[in-house]
Amino acid sequence: MPRTPTKQDSTKQDTTKGDTGMTGTFTHDPPPAAGGRQGGPLIVTEDTELLDDLLRLCAAAGATPEVHHSVPGKPSASGQRGSWEAAPLVLVGDDAARRVRGATRRRGVVLVGRDQDDSGVWQRAVEIGADHVLMLPDGEQWLVDRIADVAEGVGRPALTVGVIGGRGGAGASTLACALAVTSARQGLRSLLVDADPLGGGLDVLLGGETAEGLRWPAFAASRGRVGGGALEESLPELHSLRVLSWDRGDCVAVPAPAVRAVLAAARRRGGTVVVDLPRRIDDGVAEVLAQIDVGILVVPAELRAVAAAGRVASAVGMVLRDLRVAVRGPYASGLDDREVARLLGLPLVGDVPVESGLLRATEGRRPPGAAGRGPLARFCREFWERALVAETGGAG
Repeated sequence: MPRTPTKQDSTKQDTTKGDTGMTGTFTHDPPPAAGGRQGGPLIVTEDTELLDDLLRLCAAAGATPEVHHSVPGKPSASGQRGSWEAAPLVLVGDDAARRVRGATRRRGVVLVGRDQDDSGVWQRAVEIGADHVLMLPDGEQWLVDRIADVAEGVGRPALTVGVIGGRGGAGASTLACALAVTSARQGLRSLLVDADPLGGGLDVLLGGETAEGLRWPAFAASRGRVGGGALEESLPELHSLRVLSWDRGDCVAVPAPAVRAVLAAARRRGGTVVVDLPRRIDDGVAEVLAQIDVGILVVPAELRAVAAAGRVASAVGMVLRDLRVAVRGPYASGLDDREVARLLGLPLVGDVPVESGLLRATEGRRPPGAAGRGPLARFCREFWERALVAETGGAG
């Protein structure tokens, strides 16, 4: 793993290593550095062997670097920054550390070497203001991930919402589709993920089972990092959103590492990700739950459904940090949405409107929420308004 050098490292002599009834507030991870696609990294080295390795790692990350033997690019008369200051990431070979010692201090400098026993590397890192010291080959995967981040211009991760039924037939899949369609209608980059291989396929619910693009089985061999842009472009586009669903083949499971890599790539693209969750928890589903910001448990307002939902909530709550309940009528005697939430001990998202489209695909294969009218579409709009305002730190 890379190390962050400190002042003390320079003296080291060894190398130790609303209105619809919605309640509550939403939280979301704070944003990383500003997004927008950036250029490739800057490499500064004369070591041909090291350069070959760094070029190979850049290629693996899908980035095209700029290579120099010393500090390049003085600021121009017009004030335009040189490549040393403008590059999103600078990889300085240990051989070049002394040549860049007088360069402008900046963030995003990594000193790269090979000699694990060279205690002087820490002093050289402090002298050039490096953020990290990395030794090859041990740090290769970390460096590929870091290069890919800057190449993709990673910004705020997608607000990721999981929808799960408290019992069978609760309407969770249709609500998930309606949320994703509504997000896309609002102009957000939107992805709908079908995490239930036994659910028949959300592409069918959206009327796009013959649409071109990859389905889950195509990603079964994925490991490490998946490119967010490549993932997005490979998926079917239906109703202005991307859909990752299951095909009609025999594959009913994708290995957990592949699930983790694919969902992480989806989140790096920003916008929103909506996941339709199964009621069973296996290793793959646990990986999905770990990356979800808000979970919605859809519960019909009748006692047997509440009892079943309690068991689902207990299992899901072991992994999902923020689980809320959305209640669907008609209501049994003595029950309302707040009473259901109280019985389950969960925050209330709101009362999900009763519409024919909530329980089945609408006639003409129009997906739930596509018209942008009616109580279900209004429910979804108000959900996103509250969630996205809270995400950006506004009043909620």
